[in-house]
Formats: sequence, structure tokens, C-alpha cells
Amino acid sequence: MVGSWQDAALVAVDLEGSGAQDRDREAILEIATIPLTAGVVQVAEGYHAMINPGRSIPRRPWISPGLTNDALSGAPALSSVEPELSARLNSRILVGHNIAVDWRLLQRRCPTLRPTGLIDTLRLARQLDTERADLSLTALLDRHTLTRRVSGLAPGGQPHRALWDAVGAGLLLACLAEQIHGARPVSLGELQRLAAIPFATLTPIRPGGEQTELFPRATADGSPQVRLRRPPRPSRNSHAWT
Repeated sequence: MVGSWQDAALVAVDLEGSGAQDRDREAILEIATIPLTAGVVQVAEGYHAMINPGRSIPRRPWISPGLTNDALSGAPALSSVEPELSARLNSRILVGHNIAVDWRLLQRRCPTLRPTGLIDTLRLARQLDTERADLSLTALLDRHTLTRRVSGLAPGGQPHRALWDAVGAGLLLACLAEQIHGARPVSLGELQRLAAIPFATLTPIRPGGEQTELFPRATADGSPQVRLRRPPRPSRNSHAWT
């Protein structure tokens, strides 16, 4: 099908941050990107990194136990990861669950990134399942019997870690897209009308500056305007599968 959503340059993205209470100082602690080819997640071609936030991060309930200060201190600084992110995200459509929240933090910390669009699996789920109260990523994956698949594709991962959530968002997109017309293919335009977050609807943000590496290395659509704040969420050193 010409113009099918499966033909688009899509990449599932998730990041874990230190929390909205840090305001302009919110740090990226972990990020994962998983490309989709013909609508199928390509974990072997993905990228996953923990990020040195440049400061000690207090333990908070929504920060995964795996994202400890000891683990983060040996991770690369965001400035060294940004070129890799640019290569993987520029000129592509980003897919994620509540993607606008992740994008605002990512844009603040990596202002050189130039994706071409945002597709939100949460927004798509709201369009397709208006009677369900719980539209969290974990609830939706359970409902569509995808949880075991996600865990198999992200071994050692868990919900609220970047790799697990990025894989989950990619699988969920494909599952929900099948429900739009059943057997009839879905065009990219149709998917965007249901699930895109136009960049213009996101409130401007003040640049937050670069994260500097203070830790020593362990080793050398016309929708209404939305004012978004990153909600607290309960998320390995830099690793790429290439």
C-alpha cells in the first residue's frame, strides 16, 4: 500500500528522567531507541544507554532501582551520546507512550535533534478504546497480551526502564494500528490523524543547557494546546546493538 504507515521511518523512543520536581534541572538518566521496519520492532538495530546526569540523584520511588548513582557515574555524558541520538532520530518519526513528555525533555537537553513527527500510542489508545480507565503502557500491553513478548525482546529489562518501554511502545503501535480498519491497511496519514502530536501544540520551553559530566568515570492536528509536565515515574551502561 502506497503511503502505508509501515513504510514510514519510525523509531520507538523512551527515556527515564530524574523527575518533574527538578524543573529546568531535570536530567535524562536513560534512553532507548528502537527502529521499526515494515512496522516491526528491530531490537537488534536499537540503541540503549544510561546517562551520567552530572550530579547525584536522590533516591525517589519512581526512579528504577537499577538507575543508581553508582551505575550512572560510569555512564557516558549526554554530550557524548547526542551525536548517536542525532544519527538515529533525525528525519524520523518518534513513537512513544505519552511521547510529548519525553520529547520535551529530550528537546531541552538535545536541541540539535530534528525528528519529523511524533506519534503517541497513548493518544491512539484513547481514540480506539474510549471506555477503558487505565491506559498506561503496562496495562495496555497486558490487555493485548504483549507483555511476555516485550520481556523476551528486552531480556533483563522491566517496566519503567527505557529499553523495555521503547520495545513495548513499538509493539503496541503495531497492535493498535491493526485495530483501526481490521484487515484493511492503514495509511500514515490516517495514523497521524489519530495519534500524532503536532510540534506546534507543545508549549515553548526555555533551554535547560547541557548536562555536564561531574561524576568521575568508572572507566576511562490541531488539537488544543497542552501544557505538559513530566509526571514522576518509577527505568546498563551505553550499549548499542549493531
